[in-house]
Amino acid sequence: MQTDHYPSRQHDQPRWQERLDPVIHRTDLTNAPITAQQIARFERDGYLVIPNLFSADEVALFRDELDRLRQDPTVAESGKTIREPGSGAIRSVFAIHRDNALFARVAADERIAAIASFILDGDIYVHQSRMNFKPGFTGKEFYWHSDFETWHVEDGLPRMRTLSCSVLLTNNEPHNGPLMLIPGSHRHYIHCVGATPENHYEKSLRKQELGVPDHDSLTRLAERYGIDTATAPAGSVLFFDCNTMHGSNGNITPSARSNLFYVYNHVDNAAQAPFCGLAPRPDFVAEREDFTPLQIRPQQYL
Repeated sequence: MQTDHYPSRQHDQPRWQERLDPVIHRTDLTNAPITAQQIARFERDGYLVIPNLFSADEVALFRDELDRLRQDPTVAESGKTIREPGSGAIRSVFAIHRDNALFARVAADERIAAIASFILDGDIYVHQSRMNFKPGFTGKEFYWHSDFETWHVEDGLPRMRTLSCSVLLTNNEPHNGPLMLIPGSHRHYIHCVGATPENHYEKSLRKQELGVPDHDSLTRLAERYGIDTATAPAGSVLFFDCNTMHGSNGNITPSARSNLFYVYNHVDNAAQAPFCGLAPRPDFVAEREDFTPLQIRPQQYL
C-alpha cells in the first residue's frame, strides 16, 4: 500500500502540515532558463510572473484558435467542456494538449516547458491542460484552494513535484477577476475536512466546495503572508507551485479573461491510485496512462 505523505479529507477538523518536498527541485543552477533572482522569487513566493513571453501576434493566433474551439459544437459536446454555474457559458475546455495540434506545440514550447523542467529537475509530462474563459459581466469566482490537495487526493499524485503554467491571452487587470495568490502559502499543506463523494469532479470543476481550506486557516495564511494579484499584459506567463493557495473573484466588468493552462508533472511523480480510495477522475482531467516526457523545443508559430 502506498504511503500517504499528505493526508486530507480524513478528519473532522482541519490540520496544518509543513511541506515535505523542495520547491526548486534542481540544486545546480547552471544554465538555468530564468535568472537567479526569478528562481529565488519562485521559491519564496510559490509563484512567478514573466511578462511578455509571447508576442502580440502569437497571442492573436492563440486567441483565434481559442475562439474557433469555443464556437465548435463538437467541442461543446465532447464531454471535456465545463460550463459556468448559472449562465451555462463555457468555462473551460480540457485536454487541449492532446486534442489540438497548435496547443500541443505550446505545451512543449521551451519558453515555458524548459522553465517547468528546470524547477522540477528533469523529464516532465502534462498532467492536465485546458483553455479557460472568464467572460465579462457573468464570469464566476473560484474559491481558494491548493491544486495539490485535489491532485493528491483525487488523482493520486504522490508528492509536490508539479507546477502550473498559465499563458495569459488577455490583459489581467485588477478589476476583471485575475488570479489571487497567497505568497508563501506553498510551505504549508492544509488538511481539509469532508469525505470525497464519487464523481466529485463533475461539480468541483464548476464550483469547488470540497477540498478547500477552512476560514480560520485562510485567515491565518492571509495575515501571515498577504494576498497578491497576478496582473500582467496578454502574452505574459504565470507559473505557480502546486501547493500555492489561490483563487479568483467574479468578473462583473466588460473585460473578459482567457488563458491557456498547463500542469506539468515530473515523470517520477506520475499518478497512482487516488488517496481517497475512489475511482480516479477521467483522463481528460488528469493524465493516467501516457507519461512520455515532453520533447521540449523552440516553436515557430508565424
